[in-house]
Amino acid sequence: MRITTSSARRRRAGYVAAAALLGLLAAAGTPAYAATDGSVVRTPDAPPSGHSAPAGTAGTAQGPAHSAAHGAAQGASGVPLGISRLAQGAGRQVAITIDDGPDPRWTPQVLETLRKNHVKATFCMIGTKAQKYPELVRAVAADGHRLCDHSVDHDVTMDHKPVAYQRQQILDGKAMIEKAVPGVPVAYYRAPGGAFTPDSRAIAAASGMRPLGWSVDPQDWSRPGLKAILSSVEGKLPRQPTVLFHDGGGDRSETVAALKEYLPWLTEQGYSFSFPARTT
Repeated sequence: MRITTSSARRRRAGYVAAAALLGLLAAAGTPAYAATDGSVVRTPDAPPSGHSAPAGTAGTAQGPAHSAAHGAAQGASGVPLGISRLAQGAGRQVAITIDDGPDPRWTPQVLETLRKNHVKATFCMIGTKAQKYPELVRAVAADGHRLCDHSVDHDVTMDHKPVAYQRQQILDGKAMIEKAVPGVPVAYYRAPGGAFTPDSRAIAAASGMRPLGWSVDPQDWSRPGLKAILSSVEGKLPRQPTVLFHDGGGDRSETVAALKEYLPWLTEQGYSFSFPARTT
């Protein structure tokens, strides 16, 4: 069937309009997409996410180019809106992150293990726990580790809640951590269960916190056994991995035991330790 000149013009105009709309949606972070680190960026009506998704290589399910586009977008503070999953640096760096504390029993043991291995980590703290144990927040900061806001009380369904609620969870959690260590920056925000939304990323970035994901998840929170944890973290590591561990939320004896073996192993493999990237 022949296409008339006017018909062809209308079709070309439709293609241009559709492409422009898709570009706007991608830049705004509106489409839902799953990251291979288990964290999720999605619209509010998607199902909640936990820490149970399998760990994989850094990036999103839509590929490195899509991930780079999100990383390039910046909030008003200049902090990228994209979720950081890479250790900073260009070589064999690894970033160790510790979630759900501080805890009076396990945080000191994790700190001791890190100290013995000359490792600096990033501690993602729950606001109410930081408020309850400010001396542990100060101990973490005194050892040179970085601080990360993990919300007020780790509500893994907060991505289904109104934006005002998300803002309260993020900003009040940050304030609770800062109150324990005045003047020490809270450099990152990690959503409970990795359940980010475009709004939560924007709120975090606007307050100077880089949204933080992970690329290796041994699911130590589920206490799968020392052998299973080590197998997960010593397998094929992605480039500049960000590894997820826990010092809160339950019995973390397996985590402490795994760190005692894993950190020397990384050093033997030629890795050095850094913090998660805060830039693109």
